[in-house]
Order: sequence, then structure tokens, then C-alpha cells
Amino acid sequence: MNKNEILKIGLVSISDRAATGIYPDQGLPELKKWLQQAVINPLEMIEHLIPDEQPLIESTLIRLADEDRCPLILTTGGTGPYLRDVTPEATLAVADRVIPGFGELMRQISLHFTPTAILSRQVGVLRGNSLILNLPGKPSAIAETLGGVKNSNGETLIPGIFASVPIAVDAVGGPLIQTDAHFCPVVSPKR
Repeated sequence: MNKNEILKIGLVSISDRAATGIYPDQGLPELKKWLQQAVINPLEMIEHLIPDEQPLIESTLIRLADEDRCPLILTTGGTGPYLRDVTPEATLAVADRVIPGFGELMRQISLHFTPTAILSRQVGVLRGNSLILNLPGKPSAIAETLGGVKNSNGETLIPGIFASVPIAVDAVGGPLIQTDAHFCPVVSPKR
């Protein structure tokens, strides 16, 4: 894939209250903003705002992976310890394989900002030719998780999960993801 080819990304915000209009969704706008700053490829984003219902989350992820053929699917919300938080269960239910390092790194990044990060249950999985990543629901945590932890000089202390996304997508036959190296340095696959 060259930088002029379109990269299709599935975005799923999972929130009972935002899905019913109690308050505006903040997950999808934050995901879109971050991706538009980081990714050089033209983007086609397929967005879904849905409640915390496991069957609906599963069917949405399946549709994005199998029908829409999104090589990258990002979810936000529903990863806490509360009974209604079922995003990880839905994601694992549709997965072919788990990549534990994504969840481990997300918690490591979040622990830099809050001790309650140990309660987060984000996972990273593969389904066919799609990488599915569960991100936190808080907008600032979305950016931190994707981009990593930087010191006051802007130097990376802990890389964000997006640094490994291009290789993971390439590993399952997806397109080459190119980023703005100043905003989001990544490890690119060797082709």
C-alpha cells in the first residue's frame, strides 16, 4: 500500500448513555482526531455508536471484520470492571487469536496516569485479516494509549500501542499503514 491508498478502519464507541443520547459521544471524535493526525494514508472510517450489549458488540465486530473488511478495528469503552462492561468478552468471543501484549501495554501506559488502570480489561485480538483493539473510554486515555507516554521534552518514555499496529496488520495480510513519524513513530514491516 502506498500513502495514496485508502485505509479502512472500523471505529466502535460502546456506551449505554451515549448510544441513548443522554450525553454526546466523545469516543468516536477522539479516535478520528487522533487517527487523522497520525496516519498519512487517506482514511475511510466506518463508525458505530452502540450500547453495552454483548450480542450487538459481537455482531458489529463481525460485520466490520468479515463484511466491511476493515484491517483495523478500534473500540472504545466498556472495558472496566462494571457488570455492563462486556467489550472484552464480546471481542474474545469473535477472536481467532489473542495478542496479549496490546492489553499489557495499554495497562502499563494507563498506570502512568492512574492507579485504577489495573481494573482495565482491554484486549487485542485477530479475527481473519483484522486486528481488533479495545481502547479505554476516556478521551484523554484514548490518545495516551495510542500515542504513549512522553516526558516534558516530548521524548517517548513508553511507546503507544499504535507503534506496533502496522506490523500486526501486515502480519495478517493487511495493507501497509504509514504514519507521521513526528506525531506517531511506528515500527514498519519489512517488505
